[in-house]
Amino acid sequence: MIKELGFSQYAFGGRQEHVNLMAKELMIAKAAGIKISAVWLYITNKDSLLKLKSANEKVFDSLRSTELLTQIWVGIDAEVFNGLAHVESLTKASEMVAALAKRAKNLGCKIALYNHGGWFGEPENQLEIITKLPQYDIGIVYNFHHGHTQLENYSKIIDDIIPYLWSVNLNGMKQNGPKIVPIGEGDLEKDMIDYLLRKNYQGPFGILGHIKNEDVQVTLARNLNGLQSLMLKSPKTSVNSDKQR
Repeated sequence: MIKELGFSQYAFGGRQEHVNLMAKELMIAKAAGIKISAVWLYITNKDSLLKLKSANEKVFDSLRSTELLTQIWVGIDAEVFNGLAHVESLTKASEMVAALAKRAKNLGCKIALYNHGGWFGEPENQLEIITKLPQYDIGIVYNFHHGHTQLENYSKIIDDIIPYLWSVNLNGMKQNGPKIVPIGEGDLEKDMIDYLLRKNYQGPFGILGHIKNEDVQVTLARNLNGLQSLMLKSPKTSVNSDKQR
């Protein structure tokens, strides 16, 4: 499916049932000449500095067994910071990110912070975490579909995070619209993409298959077609086949 859509890379993410087959999928992708550009890791209250929950330990085990050198996209659940003041949240998040970054570095991988809502999903908080951990090379992954509450400050956010911005995952965007909208069917995503390009963003754009009751190939193809239609309206830009899932 990935090859049929014209992709040469994708980011791996999934729940426990997918992570159980992660090592096998990584090896299949390698044999097919498909790059795994990132893997997703989601931290909850079931994770601690000393030991992660089984699904997250499995991610590290799979990276170790396959010797995959890649980015690890880290999100932290909002409940982890319930009842904490900002300084307490910053300390707790920084300790967890440092522990993950150290483990990643030992495997030849790097950590990127993923905006998945809540305190950890605010880019200014992610920048504070990165500033506290200069010994690690840490990036940011910005997801349009988790950025609806940040639309009024979008340009400032991009100005601030672009030195650390490793990837941007796209979505159709409407001011008060639903969370998931096909690319090209929103009112704002073209201007948001154009702003990134004007700021000389050089990283990849990702498209998502976030519809549970539809074949993922259909969803991805529609998003890809929508992105291409937007880019046709911007003569200085183009879409190539080096894309992420």
